[in-house]
Amino acid sequence: MKREQISWEKVRAVCIVKTMAKAGHFPKRETEKEAWFLSPFRPETHASFKVSKIKNLWFDHGAGFGGNVLDLVVRFYDCRLRDALDFLSDVPPSLSFHPQPFIPPSNDKLIIKSANPIWHYGLKVYLNKRNITLETAKKYCKEVHYSRKGNHYFGIGLQNDSGGWELRNMYYKSSSSPKDITYFSNGCMQLVVTEGMFDFLTVTNFCHDKMSFLILNSLSFLKKAMKHIEMFKDVKLYLDNDKAGKEATNWLMQNHKGCIDKSYLYKDYKDINEMWIGTNGGYGR
Repeated sequence: MKREQISWEKVRAVCIVKTMAKAGHFPKRETEKEAWFLSPFRPETHASFKVSKIKNLWFDHGAGFGGNVLDLVVRFYDCRLRDALDFLSDVPPSLSFHPQPFIPPSNDKLIIKSANPIWHYGLKVYLNKRNITLETAKKYCKEVHYSRKGNHYFGIGLQNDSGGWELRNMYYKSSSSPKDITYFSNGCMQLVVTEGMFDFLTVTNFCHDKMSFLILNSLSFLKKAMKHIEMFKDVKLYLDNDKAGKEATNWLMQNHKGCIDKSYLYKDYKDINEMWIGTNGGYGR
């Protein structure tokens, strides 16, 4: 407990503006008291991401959430709270950041040990609770074992286009570097776009086998994904029903006339997998 308190005091001193710079994001306008950025979590043309230099707090006005520097790292890197705390505790408050990918320090690096067909009983139970068949999961995913700080973990893994992994099990979600989109091309002119792994696996239950799929893995990759999306005349969007998901859906529809919003199919749920679970039993994480 004492170690966590000391780490928290150190974390509070880390400058959010410099942390944003480390991730390659710089203010569009700035005063002595505040800085405004384009949101790192979604596409936008007007800076709505505010950082208070005095309080060292941030708020994304377009998405409706904010917090301290710890909250920022958790959302940006999609990591656990403890990992973000350890990451920031290793950053000296006076450090002058340079633009570079947001990665944990080397002694905290997530190291992939193996990626093999799914066989562990616990992961099969987890898939069942998410109402995803083992056959479907095995077609696209692996059982990935990895280590961090000398501890061993394993989970359902979906590999992205840069070789990194999105990792999920009953108790946590994580990812390995580098983060990127995941694109499955089946040589047809219909594309399905989802935010995450389990939304994608859910949609494969009722979409034609010959459709192509694009999993964003993070809304921050939306603009990058356009190079694939623009190749298709028919694009079905299954993004989340929260504010960020709706804004991303609207942005895509405004920028590509072939995009169709399919979120009405799960209008009473956060996402398509939650609906799939709610209407077929089970629960998810």
